[in-house]
Amino acid sequence: MTQDDVAAPCAVDFPALQWRHAEAGDLDSWAALIARTAAVEKPVWFEHRAELEQLMESRKNPPRPNTVLGFGPDGVPRAYARISKNKDGEKAHGFGCVDPQWQRRGVGSALLGWLEARTRQRFAEDSESRPAPRLRIFIEQKHRHQAGLLAKRGYHVVRYFNEMHRPLTEPLPQVVLDAGLELVTMEPKMSQAVRLAHNQAFADHWGSEPRDEESWRFTVNDPLARPDLSAVVLEARTGDVAGYQLASHDPESAVARGFREGYTELLGVRREFRGRGIAQALLADAMRRFAAAGMDKASLDVDSENPTGALALYLKMGYHPVNRSMAWDKVL
Repeated sequence: MTQDDVAAPCAVDFPALQWRHAEAGDLDSWAALIARTAAVEKPVWFEHRAELEQLMESRKNPPRPNTVLGFGPDGVPRAYARISKNKDGEKAHGFGCVDPQWQRRGVGSALLGWLEARTRQRFAEDSESRPAPRLRIFIEQKHRHQAGLLAKRGYHVVRYFNEMHRPLTEPLPQVVLDAGLELVTMEPKMSQAVRLAHNQAFADHWGSEPRDEESWRFTVNDPLARPDLSAVVLEARTGDVAGYQLASHDPESAVARGFREGYTELLGVRREFRGRGIAQALLADAMRRFAAAGMDKASLDVDSENPTGALALYLKMGYHPVNRSMAWDKVL
């Protein structure tokens, strides 16, 4: 038995499709499968080819054995799933989709079976403490067919998140930073310091796990990342990172949704700097950067039970909820 045999995932219980791991040569057809599905289901976010290309380079979640693609008789990918997990992390994240032409046939249920089996394997491989394997899947509230499938298989909602928009045609807020703080544009040389600040800022946030160098590199080098629309607040005396706002922009989404948005991917303030208006200043700065770049809206997502009171802050600054998503968990 070879190492590949040991690492190979269990078979997906849907014999009408031929299953194997994703490979570099699948990138175009894999991305096309996701795009076909997104054209029908209209999610706010979905993976593009450049993001899949990043996944192929992952060392902690390599495509073999953490992805599976199902090919129809015509050789076209019709379904896929993948697992992402931090070593010794408390949960794995599951992703996937089924071609609209192949839905309602049991493919989704078969993919969940594979995701659950692979999650058990990952916990056995990765975790010295051996906590109970947990699989987490995020879906938008409007996708009721997916919710029905998850509920049927024993998943339950553990958290709600709100997508929020702030029109940039309205007057933009004026926020002045405290003395001793300065706001600067995000630069590559700041990346490591911002990563460490992010891990500190999110240590008390639900579901958050520290970002290692690989996952952080994927974040700041994401094809949609816009460092020119991102900013960092520094303590002038020490140069320490107090807070940060990392932004992105998706031109394809602008075509599909009918408006251009600057999206705040991450917003954080280190605990010892909270209460000094840093988050407000970063959001106000982001709005101005977005508006100057020709965006119509500022947008972000927020945990509905965020312990820092972020939801109240966003409402105060003119954001309003437009969409809801949920985290579904199953302890295996």
